[in-house]
Amino acid sequence: MKKEYRLENLSCANCAMKFENNIKSLPNVEEALVNFGASKVAVIGNVTVEDIEKAGAFDGIKVAPIKQRKQDTTPFLKRKENVVTAISFVFLVIGIIASFMYEETHPFAIGLFVIAIIVGGYDMFKSGLFNLSRFYFDMKTLMTIAIIGAAIIGEWREGAVVVFLFAVSEALEAYSMNKARQSISQLIDIAPPSATVRRGVQLVEVDTEFIEINDVLIIKPGQKIAMDGIVVKGASSVNQASITGEAVPVYKANGDEVFAGTLNEEGSLEVKVTKRVEDTTIAKIIHLVEEAQAEKAPSQKFVDQFAKYYTPIIIAIAFFVAIVPPLFGGDWQTWIYQGLAVLVVGCPCALVVSTPVAIVTAIGNAAKQGVLIKGGIHLEEIGRIRAIAFDKTGTLTRGYPEVTVVETENPHDFIQKVMSIETYSQHPLAQAIVKYGKTEHIHALTVDHFKSITGSGAEGIIDGNKWSVGSVSWILSISAVSAEVIERVKQLQSEGNTVMLVAEDGVYKGFIAVADPVRTTSMQVLQNLKSVGIKHTVMLTGDDTRTANAIGAKLGMTDVEAGLMPEQKLTAIKALKEKYGAVAMVGDGVNDAPALAAASVGIAMGGAGTDAALETADVALMADDLEKLPYTIRLSRKALHIIKENIMFALGLKIIALLLIIPGWLTLWIAIFADMGATLLVVLNSLRLLKVHK
Repeated sequence: MKKEYRLENLSCANCAMKFENNIKSLPNVEEALVNFGASKVAVIGNVTVEDIEKAGAFDGIKVAPIKQRKQDTTPFLKRKENVVTAISFVFLVIGIIASFMYEETHPFAIGLFVIAIIVGGYDMFKSGLFNLSRFYFDMKTLMTIAIIGAAIIGEWREGAVVVFLFAVSEALEAYSMNKARQSISQLIDIAPPSATVRRGVQLVEVDTEFIEINDVLIIKPGQKIAMDGIVVKGASSVNQASITGEAVPVYKANGDEVFAGTLNEEGSLEVKVTKRVEDTTIAKIIHLVEEAQAEKAPSQKFVDQFAKYYTPIIIAIAFFVAIVPPLFGGDWQTWIYQGLAVLVVGCPCALVVSTPVAIVTAIGNAAKQGVLIKGGIHLEEIGRIRAIAFDKTGTLTRGYPEVTVVETENPHDFIQKVMSIETYSQHPLAQAIVKYGKTEHIHALTVDHFKSITGSGAEGIIDGNKWSVGSVSWILSISAVSAEVIERVKQLQSEGNTVMLVAEDGVYKGFIAVADPVRTTSMQVLQNLKSVGIKHTVMLTGDDTRTANAIGAKLGMTDVEAGLMPEQKLTAIKALKEKYGAVAMVGDGVNDAPALAAASVGIAMGGAGTDAALETADVALMADDLEKLPYTIRLSRKALHIIKENIMFALGLKIIALLLIIPGWLTLWIAIFADMGATLLVVLNSLRLLKVHK
């Protein structure tokens, strides 16, 4: 059975790989996967928390069950390794003072340096010697060899300085990685751990894991909603920013859906629970974000492969530097020292961490902004997009028809008669008219002999008169309509409206135009996409050409393809990929599944409300609008840029340090600074992604 655990103190990518191999070697373990980005491990087999902690004892890794909300973490300055580093620093400083007062080789000074080395490097030596016995070469192994070598050739002060600097670099790397992971830990803490539930006539405080489907939650003003559900009583504004990224609260009333982790702002609500705690939208988001961080991006796979060959090459270079020059007359002590420095500078820590830390930070930041990116590969691909295809209905438009124009002599009486007829129809256009009438506070009348005429419209008797509502061609066949009205109708149709004519006893009375309105944000979003370098925007829709062209022109789309069946949308996406390379498809995650799958990146809208969108798309915009799309592209491009910078920093600093061998300037403390500097530089550089906002 697969079990998952949260990890603490996992700060090194090499340590994560070693930890994973240690777990796999345990008896009764079939498989293990360490997710470095999410600081989590999944194990298939019969093991205990204690067994897993023993596998991570080399790095002090702590393990906790996945359902435990947040572990009580020790403050940074009180952590054992940091206290030990501080003590080591004290002995190092006293030793340096003593070496100036006497000399570096004085027994008292050497004794102080030895204490500093043992106190600060005990855990490192224990792990390093254990690794060395198994020919496993990580940073601690290389550092152990270097310190022992420094001691053998009498460089005690150098050895003590290097131990201290290494401890500092480990502490800062752990701190920085925890900072990068904060996005996930904040998501985990969004939903409250308990809620007030009505049980009979009593109100009881219940932990969320014991809340059942159909339980009714009582949510007071200012409280967070603990579970996904449906409002059954009350009305209030709910701040959904934690789920959808929307800054403006959404009004919720009877029958509306609410999500765990959102904030009830003003009114009291009663909510019937629809999902168990592990199935809530926020639980799915957390799971998908963590899985996304485990998936390796192409650049990360390249770096991992490179690092596999890089470390043996560095060890070979170090051996060559230490042995070959003395064979041709060089000083043994000088060149052995240089070889030890090469070992330290050559550790691949910065290189290995250069990509995952950027991906962890970017995906976590996106989740906080209401954008779910389901893997490093998709994060990188978004940044390469040059063309975007959009579904029309529900993506660029609101997805439901609304009355846009009413033209008649007596609007109130006219709407009342038409609304009364349409109340008996289930057609979406009819329901749009009924909804419009209700918003105008108009009440329907009794209709006799209602009749639906397929493909044409509907009719019925009201107060003894026969009212007919339907298509232009049908009403023209039973009533005379002026040329001016027909011209006006054609104009509205060319703008994307569906027009219904109305007649009373065969006499034309007026018309109603209905359309699926364009979202107010669509035009601005498309302009923003052009500003971030999207060259081509195309609408792919099953609607008729006239309506699609009207909306496309209004929005400033580069191209419009109308009257498409799902398989034709798929063909259109393939053609775009041939022309532009990387292409995104934006749809609702269900109807456009083939096109979403074929696109380089499939982007679904309204992920908070639909499980299908969360499951099928590569990227889900949790809010039901496109506003976060330009932000997502900017974030991805920034992440790509930072990953390239990180690889350059990681390799560049090491190459510079290695070149110092030629004039003989490379020292152990310069080597550790080069390694520490490169690691910290890539981590801090990656944290810049936290500052990318909408």
